Amino acid sequence: MILKLAFKNALRQKRRSLFTILTMFGGFVLASVALAIADGSYNKVIDAFTKTMIGHIQIHSKGYLDKPSIYKPIDDYRAIGEKIQNTNYVKSWTPRSISAGLVSVGEKSTAVKIIGIDPNLEDKTTLFSKRIEKGQMFIEKPEHTAILGKGLAKNLKAQIDDTIIILSQAADGSVANDMYKIIGTYDSGDEMSDRTTMYLNLADAQELFVLPDKIHEIAIVLTSFKKTEKVLTEIESKLNNPNLDIQPWQEVAKTFYQSMEADKQGNYVMNLIIILIVAIGVLNTVLMAVLERIREYGVLKALGTKPLQIFRMVVYESSILAIVSIVIGTVIALGINYFLSINGIKYPVPIDIGGISMNTMVSEINLHSYIIPAIVVLFTAFFVSMFPALKAAKADPAKTMRHL
Repeated sequence: MILKLAFKNALRQKRRSLFTILTMFGGFVLASVALAIADGSYNKVIDAFTKTMIGHIQIHSKGYLDKPSIYKPIDDYRAIGEKIQNTNYVKSWTPRSISAGLVSVGEKSTAVKIIGIDPNLEDKTTLFSKRIEKGQMFIEKPEHTAILGKGLAKNLKAQIDDTIIILSQAADGSVANDMYKIIGTYDSGDEMSDRTTMYLNLADAQELFVLPDKIHEIAIVLTSFKKTEKVLTEIESKLNNPNLDIQPWQEVAKTFYQSMEADKQGNYVMNLIIILIVAIGVLNTVLMAVLERIREYGVLKALGTKPLQIFRMVVYESSILAIVSIVIGTVIALGINYFLSINGIKYPVPIDIGGISMNTMVSEINLHSYIIPAIVVLFTAFFVSMFPALKAAKADPAKTMRHL
């Protein structure tokens, strides 16, 4: 009976009920779209950063990450790679040799990070060739060629077909010194990295730094970064090598990960503001509804209705309106998020997030962006209706019967 009365009350005051539904509907849609955009945008940045740069998991020799050194290589990396490739959710892996040195083109010189890459495996893993801005990709056979980060090429005023000279130290203590032909420039999306990084064919790098069949890093890309923890555990079990340090991207790129988490915290604050707006709107509407019907509650009490029943009726009424708003809001939010997941919202000017340039916000359709707003709206409607419900339950029949 109380539930039926709540339904009738909601339908009787159509204008008031519509206003309440619109308030909660607006809050639900705003929260859902905000969460979907946050998830979509963050995941897009993380996906770009991991798939095109560091990978989801990296393997180094013990202690390398704490203090990178040319003297801490990984031996027999091909056998390790075979075990990795046969692991579930692994898309591909790629070996890299990493060192530093002084380079010069003509009269210009600077210090750089030198990365040796396997052309086939690197392209399969990080789609390296798709980020070649000018020139061409390495071929499998080493030809003493180099690809420069676009910022580095600009600083050195280097052109395609120019010769770049490298001066460094080899792993055997000798001087590493050689000349390479520039065949391309690379745009990683990270301006800082592109100003300080150049790439060699892995075979050329191993020859230059006297690292026969040795590397410093194995980068692993998964089918989804959400599987990182599971795959990490499986790889550790397969390799079972105490001399190897296997780390997820969150550890390899701590600064990037922390910047993502900080942005998410800011998004939570925005959602909290939306929730407060919804709560105030619902409280105001429900309270006004109770005050307008105070005489009605007095009559109900005079007829023998218990205070708890009146309390439940007011709470039920708010909950019914909340459920209606969630149903309508889900349909509308789903349409908006689907549109934004395809088209996105372009920024007037690209922004930098964790070193990744981003020019479009996109949504991601997931349960997370609907369940949380639904719970929030239901909880808010229940919580804010308690005060008006208590006021209605405590109504004095003698006083309220005289209320005009």
